[in-house]
Amino acid sequence: MGIISCIHSILFVLMVAQVIHGSEIDLKLDSVIPPNITTDYANFFTHSAFRVLIGADPPTAFKFMKVSEAEFPALNGQGVSYAVLQFPSGSLNPSHRHPHSAELLFLLIGSLKVGFVDANDVLHTKTLQAGDLFIFPVGVVHYQYNYGRDLAFAISAFGSANVRTITTPGLSKRLPSLARLMHQMLRR
Repeated sequence: MGIISCIHSILFVLMVAQVIHGSEIDLKLDSVIPPNITTDYANFFTHSAFRVLIGADPPTAFKFMKVSEAEFPALNGQGVSYAVLQFPSGSLNPSHRHPHSAELLFLLIGSLKVGFVDANDVLHTKTLQAGDLFIFPVGVVHYQYNYGRDLAFAISAFGSANVRTITTPGLSKRLPSLARLMHQMLRR
């Protein structure tokens, strides 16, 4: 390796190191806190909306509760939001997509059949059990269905503080009847 190649390699490594170091967030210097905050930081960074779920009766239909930048301003600029999903037996979270965010679903209780449609219009499905994680890539049409006899409870994390959800009615019209059929077949 010549001296010029060595110099180029060293410069490249230094540039990459600078980019990596420059992209790290220093919470003391770079955090996105509005200047007009009058409460202490601990209160600003705390949100209690999910407390209503503790000890509550299970829902009778699919129910979700999200916390995004709109509900929890401390998420502004953080690139993350959250949702809790509750699925009574036989319930469906109809097909939808998130155009600017992936969704990482963590199944805490029960079982779910999940699926998404890829860019080639191929449906990919998986049966999840409690403790499983599943990622829905950015922008793909996806759904979740509780085929089990018991409640399923999941948490979804998103790579955006202001995740948009777009329903896909064409696929949703076919999925509920498919979901009911699957449910009947699994109950036999």
